[in-house]
Amino acid sequence: MMSKKTITKEDFTHEDPWRIFRIMSEFVEGFEVLSEVGDAISIFGSSRTKPGDKYYKLTEDIAYHLAKAGFAIITGSGPGMMEAANKGARRAGGHSVGLNIEIPSEQKPNRYVDTLVNFHYFFIRKVMFVKYAKAFVITPGGFGTLDELFEAINLIQTERIGKFPVVLAGSEYWKGMLAWIKSTVLKRGNISPSEMEIFKVIDEPKEIVKYINGFYGKT
Repeated sequence: MMSKKTITKEDFTHEDPWRIFRIMSEFVEGFEVLSEVGDAISIFGSSRTKPGDKYYKLTEDIAYHLAKAGFAIITGSGPGMMEAANKGARRAGGHSVGLNIEIPSEQKPNRYVDTLVNFHYFFIRKVMFVKYAKAFVITPGGFGTLDELFEAINLIQTERIGKFPVVLAGSEYWKGMLAWIKSTVLKRGNISPSEMEIFKVIDEPKEIVKYINGFYGKT
């Protein structure tokens, strides 16, 4: 006689057959919640930035003006730039959304999130950031932020998704990276000049709103 096995939460993480069901459930929950959000902007940036930092204030102001323009704001729900963006959305009376990730450091959602969705898998969370965003706004950050930036550019470059606005905010922060891309990556022919047009560098919050609205034919 076969012995009965008790199924635990860990089975959904560590055993392949059960992992499929957890993946499916995360997709379903994400689709159900975010499909009700409406037009939204995904904002990315460092979780380590403190409230007194100039880029924190810039991010808050960007989110504020985007929310005033009728966009929901989606972030990773954590501290730093994510908190700044959710705070800006809340201040504007807009919809503030957080896509939280379960990681060993136990990232806790910031207090400015109105709608929260938790994820175990990074790749599902990344799908949600792209699928439900009308644009990406990338503020100063580290490896995670760069990952989101370059994945968006690559998806557009390879035509896996349609072109949509990708904005780098905080030009001073990005100038070294952009100079290297132009002097090395572009110069060696690893990308084309037209691919440098996939993203724009814009610092002024109202200009970011204007660019995104203009992309979609809005005034």
